Amino acid sequence: MPNVRVRVGQFATRRIWKSITWLERRMAATSPVGDKPFFPDDTFPWAKVLEENWRDIRRELDELLVHREELPNFQDISLAQRSLTQDDQWKTYFFAGYGIDFETNRERCPRTIELLKSVDGLSTAFFSILGPGKRLHEHRGPYKGVLRYHLALKIPDPQNACGIRVGGETAHWEEGRSMVFDDTFPHEAWNETDEDRVVLFMDIVRPLKFPYAILNRLALKYIASTPFVRDAKDKHSAWEKQFETMRQDKERAGTG
Repeated sequence: MPNVRVRVGQFATRRIWKSITWLERRMAATSPVGDKPFFPDDTFPWAKVLEENWRDIRRELDELLVHREELPNFQDISLAQRSLTQDDQWKTYFFAGYGIDFETNRERCPRTIELLKSVDGLSTAFFSILGPGKRLHEHRGPYKGVLRYHLALKIPDPQNACGIRVGGETAHWEEGRSMVFDDTFPHEAWNETDEDRVVLFMDIVRPLKFPYAILNRLALKYIASTPFVRDAKDKHSAWEKQFETMRQDKERAGTG
């Protein structure tokens, strides 16, 4: 009986992912914003609010960067990233992921969270810290139902030494400015400076018409229920506890 249940589960999973692949093709053809590597900076109306207040977010980021070495490596939270990075030069600090809020992290950055409340369709949000000399080789995002948004917070000089190539098109970040792209196009990113590059990294539910908007929400809920996401949540929760203990110890010792 257990083997039967396993086979039934595997069959159901394959059917679901085939349906998601079909949905991706339909949303590419019918999305009101189109289907292309990069989108205009003002694709989302709320982006202007973030740009106007980006220095507030940067100040909270700077407080976290004091503990830069203790921040988690992306692959330590999400095992799927191990094909992209295996060193300690891609750090993260998560606020939300697939409907999960990381409360302790959010409490440390109250102004950032206040600003994120203006973001419609937020699926994932975190600080993405790309270390000196780090390069992420070409890869594809997992699902077309979201668009990728970056708010540039810390971009070292020379500015053109940090960049991203999406679907063959190259762009460079500018502090305080937005960047919107579709990460299901082959893309790569690099930081050829000797300082950290940091962006506020968000996945935003892709604008879609009925009935694809509803189907997309269902697909995102399914993805949130997969072991891939649940395992990342557990790993991040464990890191949060360790980080808070470390901070408290430093404060008691007068070194934090």
